[in-house]
Amino acid sequence: MLREIVLDTETTGLDPRKGDRLIEIGCIELVNRIPTGHEFHRFINPERSVPAEAEAVHGLSTAFLLDKPLFAEVWSDFIDFIAGDTLVIHNAVFDIGFLNAELERVSGPVISMSRVVDTLQLARRKHPAGPNSLDALCKRYGIDNSKRIKHGALMDSLLLADVYVELLGERQASLVLNAERASAARGAQNGAAAVRGPRPTPLPIRLTDELVAAHRAFVETLGPKALWKRYFAPDEAA
Repeated sequence: MLREIVLDTETTGLDPRKGDRLIEIGCIELVNRIPTGHEFHRFINPERSVPAEAEAVHGLSTAFLLDKPLFAEVWSDFIDFIAGDTLVIHNAVFDIGFLNAELERVSGPVISMSRVVDTLQLARRKHPAGPNSLDALCKRYGIDNSKRIKHGALMDSLLLADVYVELLGERQASLVLNAERASAARGAQNGAAAVRGPRPTPLPIRLTDELVAAHRAFVETLGPKALWKRYFAPDEAA
């Protein structure tokens, strides 16, 4: 079983070294690249005000976050949820930088980049001409992001899960596999064998002497250098 966690965060700004803090974490669980419905989502009181320019991006205000738990109250549940599994993040350096800054404040375990898949880097390799923002990738792959009016950690994680599968090229393979399974299931329901095997007896030859003669006559109209003549027996091609 392959378990991965698609993760996104929202913050008060761009740099935790300058006092910016985490205000939202959203994670969804994938098992074998399929969402299980198991999620982790928390709003967090950053213990500081949210600048207007940041609020314009994610819509989370200082007043809204005042009664939310501190990071010190949620980090243990977060670490338990992600366990030791791979994290899938878009522009991972940003999110991991904020998460580790918060974890260091509470003496928690920091997250190594070695366990992270950065979908921004995947996208840049696959689509070097870009653009490779989450919105642009949703548009490229036909993923409905119409409800993404503002940034939100959980919504962005759900969208990123679909983008991730597309970037890996596994969506089409999954559709083909599901179609084959459905076909086999229908065959089993109708009394047919679910597993294909060789025919007990070969099908009868359907090519008649009349069809062979008609084909040979047609080839003769194509001239002496017709490629079809290579497939005649030596006496037939003469």
